[in-house]
Amino acid sequence: MPSFDITSEVDMVAMKNAIDIAERAIVNRYDFKGTSAKVELNEKEETITLYGDSDFQLDQIKELLFPALEKKEPDSSKRLDAADVQKVSGNKVKQVLKIKAGIDQELAKKIIKLIKDAKLKVQTAIQGDAVRVTGAKRDTLQEVIALMRKSITDFPLQYQNFRD
Repeated sequence: MPSFDITSEVDMVAMKNAIDIAERAIVNRYDFKGTSAKVELNEKEETITLYGDSDFQLDQIKELLFPALEKKEPDSSKRLDAADVQKVSGNKVKQVLKIKAGIDQELAKKIIKLIKDAKLKVQTAIQGDAVRVTGAKRDTLQEVIALMRKSITDFPLQYQNFRD
């Protein structure tokens, strides 16, 4: 039986490269000279921390970071979950962006409901942080992929492990 997995994995190398590009842009910008503006990636905790002197400066850093992320990995800025802006010593601020990897239970149930509502002849199963789709024909599986690309635009999905 043909099958494939719907997953959402983070390309940490691309993420690191995009953050390096944003960091270089911050260092070279005239209006950031002498400020605390910087971007840090914590790979173990899967977070990106933005530091700045004001909320406006954090927004400027995001305007540098998000296009760099999108260029390296499409839709990667959609997987960032922004926490509230925190005040740090004096007038400095920081914001933590959590990197979401894998498909959580809520999204997996939404995917399965979409497939069942489309009345496609496939079986679905949640396997950890992925959803396995199995069907009798390859064409049906490709219809599922097309449906997912059209329906779920708020989170990046990958379609892997396609087997005949």
